[in-house]
Amino acid sequence: MKKQGFQQFLKAVNHYLVFFLLAAFLVSCCMVLFLSTLADTMGLVFTKDNLTVAAKVTFGNVILLTFLFGSIDYLRRKTMVDRPVKKIMAATERIMQGDFSTRIEPVKEFAGETGLNQIIDCLNQMTVELAGTETLRTDFIANVSHELKTPLAVIGNYAVMLQRPGITEEEKNDYAKAISKAARNLAQMITNILKLNKLENQQIFPQPKEFDVSEQLCECLLAFENAWEAKNLEIQTDIQDDVRIKSDPELLSLVWNNLISNAVKFTAEGGTVGVQLKTEGSYVVVSVSDTGCGITPEVGKHIFEKFYQGDTSHATQGNGLGLALVKRVVDILNGEIDVQSVSGKGSTFRVKLKR
Repeated sequence: MKKQGFQQFLKAVNHYLVFFLLAAFLVSCCMVLFLSTLADTMGLVFTKDNLTVAAKVTFGNVILLTFLFGSIDYLRRKTMVDRPVKKIMAATERIMQGDFSTRIEPVKEFAGETGLNQIIDCLNQMTVELAGTETLRTDFIANVSHELKTPLAVIGNYAVMLQRPGITEEEKNDYAKAISKAARNLAQMITNILKLNKLENQQIFPQPKEFDVSEQLCECLLAFENAWEAKNLEIQTDIQDDVRIKSDPELLSLVWNNLISNAVKFTAEGGTVGVQLKTEGSYVVVSVSDTGCGITPEVGKHIFEKFYQGDTSHATQGNGLGLALVKRVVDILNGEIDVQSVSGKGSTFRVKLKR
C-alpha cells in the first residue's frame, strides 16, 4: 500500500515537472519576445535591476500557471480517466470471477470522444456473448449427463439381471442383446458429440472433390433397406441421374444418413418416405420427406439445436444430435437447409448446395 502511494506521488511530481518545464519555456519565450519588441519600439534600455524584477515576476507566474494547469489536469484525469478506468477494472474483475450479468454504464465525455465508451460497449457485448456461451455450456453438460445416464442405466440393469441364478439361455441372449444395443447407442452418441465438437470448433475442414451425388444418395438410402422393410414403408424416389457435385462426400453422407434415418424412424408402419434429387441452375436440391408425426411450428424453431427433441415422451430413440450435425455440416459447405412440416402429416427437409 505504501509502495503504491509512493508511486502515485512520484507520478504527480512527474506531471508537475512536465507542466513546469512547458510553462517555463512558453512564458520565457513570450517574455523575451515581448521585452525585445517593447525595447525596439519605445527605445527603452533595461537595467540589471529591472531585469531581475522581471525574472522574479516571470518565475512566479510560471509557478502559478504550472500549479493552475497541473490542478486542472489532475481534476480532469480523476473525473474523466481514473474514475471510469477504476469502474471498468472493477467490472472486469467481476467478469473474471464468472459474473456475466455485469454491465458497465457509459461515462460522460467532455471535449470530444475519449474512446472509453467504445471500450465499455465492447466489454458489455463480450459479457452478453459470454453469458450466452455459459448458458449453452451448462445446458450441454446437463443434456450430456442426462443422455449418458439412460444407456448406462440400461446396461447396468441388464447386467444385474444376467447375474440372477436360474435364468434361461433365451433370457441370457435377450439381456445380452439389450446390453449390446445400449452400448451401440452410447458409442454412437459419443461419436456424434465428438464430431459436433470438432465441427463447431472448426477442427474438421471440408475436402471437396467431384463425385456423383445421385449415386451417393442411392447408396445411403439402400443402407436403411432393412429398417424400412421391417416397418413396411413405401419408398418413393425421384433422383435425377448423373448429378455431379464438387463437395466433401464424407460430410454429405452424414447429412443424407441422418435425414433418411429420421424419416424412417418417425414414420409409422405402412407410411411413406420420399427422397428427391434435382438440379436448379447451379444448385443441387435434395429433399427427404416422410408421412410421420410431423413437427409443430414451435418445435420447428429449435429443431436444429443440440439435444433438442420434439418428441418429449422419448418414445423414439434419439438424443437430439443428428439434426444439429446436419445443420453444422450444411453451414460449413455453404449450403442451406430448411424444413416444412405439418403436425400429424409429416415433414420435408430440403438441402440446397452449390454444384
